[in-house]
Amino acid sequence: MAATTEESDTAREQTKAEQDVDQVRQRAARDQQRLDSGAVTSPKDLESLQREIASLAKRQGDLEDIVLEVMERRESAQERVAELTDRVAAVQAKVDDATARRDAATQELDAEAATVTKEREVVAGSVPADLLKLYDKLRAQQGGVGAARLYQRRCEGCRLELNITEINDVKAAAPDAVLRCENCRRILVRTADSGL
Repeated sequence: MAATTEESDTAREQTKAEQDVDQVRQRAARDQQRLDSGAVTSPKDLESLQREIASLAKRQGDLEDIVLEVMERRESAQERVAELTDRVAAVQAKVDDATARRDAATQELDAEAATVTKEREVVAGSVPADLLKLYDKLRAQQGGVGAARLYQRRCEGCRLELNITEINDVKAAAPDAVLRCENCRRILVRTADSGL
């Protein structure tokens, strides 16, 4: 925005400087025409007119130098605008790409969540109601994890190793008994890797 503003400011400045040059040129042309027409006969007036034409020529040269300097600044500003416009387009392309990838990932996650939800509903239908109620309660209390695997005598929910008394209780429990970790209170899931 700043570069665009600078470019438009220099464009206005260039237009004004060019108008100033045109005014001086027109006045010098009028004075030269008066001089060439012979309408001025007084030597004093002729000398004054010639001095004015010379002064206008110098003024015109100065103004043309200003126009050139403004044109150079404007060209520099236009190059800067073009460069920044290209950079903005490149950044916008990256943003568009990232947005498209994010949207695709979100759709993928939504589809996966829908599949997992359906699978959970199927599994939940085969679990006794009181156990499902306990699991849902623990899940809400424990940040989304209501059951944890017992792996190498360690609860993977709280990452603490069970003491020998707890291990003996787990060994003695029936295969379908619901066991809970004494530390985090999650339901313990026994597997072949439980270390029992």
